[in-house]
Amino acid sequence: MAKETVGFIGLGIMGAPMAGHLLRGGHPLVAFNRTASKIAALVTQGAQAGNSARDVAARSDVVVSMVADSPDVEHVYLATDGVLSGARQGTLFIDMSTISPAVAVRIGKVAAQQGCPMLDAPVSGGDVGARNASLSIMVGGAPEVFERARPILELMGKPILCGPSGAGQTVKACNQTVTALHILAMAEALTLASEAGADPAIVLKVLGGGYAQSRILDVRGPRVLQRDFAPGFKARLHRKDLRIALETASAAGCSLPGASLVASLFDALLKQGGGELDHSALIMIIQSLSARRPAAPCDG
Repeated sequence: MAKETVGFIGLGIMGAPMAGHLLRGGHPLVAFNRTASKIAALVTQGAQAGNSARDVAARSDVVVSMVADSPDVEHVYLATDGVLSGARQGTLFIDMSTISPAVAVRIGKVAAQQGCPMLDAPVSGGDVGARNASLSIMVGGAPEVFERARPILELMGKPILCGPSGAGQTVKACNQTVTALHILAMAEALTLASEAGADPAIVLKVLGGGYAQSRILDVRGPRVLQRDFAPGFKARLHRKDLRIALETASAAGCSLPGASLVASLFDALLKQGGGELDHSALIMIIQSLSARRPAAPCDG
């Protein structure tokens, strides 16, 4: 049986390798990105270039989107040249962006009115997970829609159905809260080690073998020691995710003091020009609070 044609919209640090996995998995692929040059590499691998979100939808059985924020997803699906203007009834939509749960639910309802099932399916794992097809995929939507999408999602990682529409985004907000606090904890631990005379590399090794072990320490720790802040996940995007978490918490009537703190520290990093750096660059702000040794500038 021929595999469904997949349209992929959004070819950033994570979207491009994710789309590549679908292509290598045997799916005909139609790709679109606002920066046209990012489509070229996939075209050389056998993908077709789409001219717009509408064009992608018209040529696809399944549309996957991976863009930055809620307004971007709204534009991709609801604009006059968006996905919904070109999709046929029954086209499956999978939004893998990280956006507001409320926006995910609203777009899903609009899609359903046109006869198009939709899943919110944000991911965790960063650029490494995207390249290795090992992403954690948090899915919100109907079980039967999830089962249709499962073979596609499994080409990119490990999908888990979290509940009805919007549940994937809520779980992702929880994930990003924990990840941000882990990054802060790593930054504080490595700064304490350095300022108090311990070897940060030894601290990283010891923590990695004990109760404090985390993927943040394993994946980002060695790069932090090398002052390598090339983005796997940009600081400005993590700050956006914390905004979503805090807004969702406010709507639910709960308090997230830790998330509020780390959000303010990300604000300081962004103010210093570090928004395009990896989120682990938050250590620059923690180091800058040291009385003895300020951190290097973000552009250094």
